[in-house]
Amino acid sequence: MKKIRTVIIEDETPAREILKHYLKDFPEIEVIAECADGFSGLKTISTLKPELVFLDIQMPRLTGFELLEVMTEKPVIIFTTAYDQFAIKAFEMNAVDYLLKPFPKERLGTAVKKAAEKIGSTKDEDPGSSQNLIEKLPVPASPLNRIVVRKGNAINLITVDQLKYIEAQDDYVMIYHSAGKALKQQSMKYFEENLPVKDFVRVHRAYIVKVTEIKRIEPYGKDNHVAILNSGEKLPVSRSGYKLLKEELNF
Repeated sequence: MKKIRTVIIEDETPAREILKHYLKDFPEIEVIAECADGFSGLKTISTLKPELVFLDIQMPRLTGFELLEVMTEKPVIIFTTAYDQFAIKAFEMNAVDYLLKPFPKERLGTAVKKAAEKIGSTKDEDPGSSQNLIEKLPVPASPLNRIVVRKGNAINLITVDQLKYIEAQDDYVMIYHSAGKALKQQSMKYFEENLPVKDFVRVHRAYIVKVTEIKRIEPYGKDNHVAILNSGEKLPVSRSGYKLLKEELNF
């Protein structure tokens, strides 16, 4: 029997030990590594390329959802968490399964069976793969407070306080922040809906800008305007964007 190469990413030692203990009774599973945080988990996945990952959601430094955003490999994911508030989000992401801690061995067996079926599938588009999960990232329960980006092998966490503006670039966005800029595969709509609405305005189909970064608004041709930023950069402002700015800035 070909074993399923498996990695456990879980920040709580007792939870990792229980999961490993349970998995010993599943001969199809081979645990090749365990990690206590998202950063080490990301490196381990990149190096070992497992077929299956048991992934905790709430972890320090890098959450399970954030790890998915910057992961380039495509293992099947089984989420594990003590917080049932994430259940709907996990299923919206089309995870192969979701385990609410503490879970019995029988429930784990159901998840393992689902994972084995997905891994054994010959379909090109595996509904449980990480790529599909990334494309269906859930809407945060509250406004974004940070953005995780990958540049080469480095992972950077950009806080919302550092943001200046965001520019659309095809299927990506360029994030301009106080320490430079970073490219991320994400939609403008996602940021428009999830950044704090009082602090950020979509001034143009291609630009979302932090209100406090705007120094002034000037006319630019007929029925058009341009936003002059504190840095001196100029961003186009559409008619709808100008209307939003007027409402936000009360001018």
